[in-house]
Amino acid sequence: MTKYFKNSNQFFFLLFGVIFLATLLSGCYYDKEELLYPDGVVCDTVAVSYNADVQAILQLRCNGCHGGAFPSAGIDLTTHENVLIYANGGGLLGSIRHESGFSPMPKSAPKIPVCEINKISAWINNGAPNN
Repeated sequence: MTKYFKNSNQFFFLLFGVIFLATLLSGCYYDKEELLYPDGVVCDTVAVSYNADVQAILQLRCNGCHGGAFPSAGIDLTTHENVLIYANGGGLLGSIRHESGFSPMPKSAPKIPVCEINKISAWINNGAPNN
């Protein structure tokens, strides 16, 4: 060790730097389409609309419980006006993403597909229009 370093502090500083760099680089990753969408269908979030995309997702995934005469927890997701309340308040995305502090939806089930979450997110990010 003394052949390459003047003292042990230099050795430990270099060792710490190498470990830090290795940890930093191993934490980076790139999402691969083939892993995110194994069926080969790429998720198009460019022109998401409420009527064509979001409403269909909510009808398929949510309105069985959050629709009808007695919606679960009093949350009715059958109209744009009602969905807008939860979209703007952050509850819709928080719940379908299973984020901390939100009731994970669907209840006692895995998350809805990533593409559907991304479409709802894109719609909200575009101002949640009634289109």
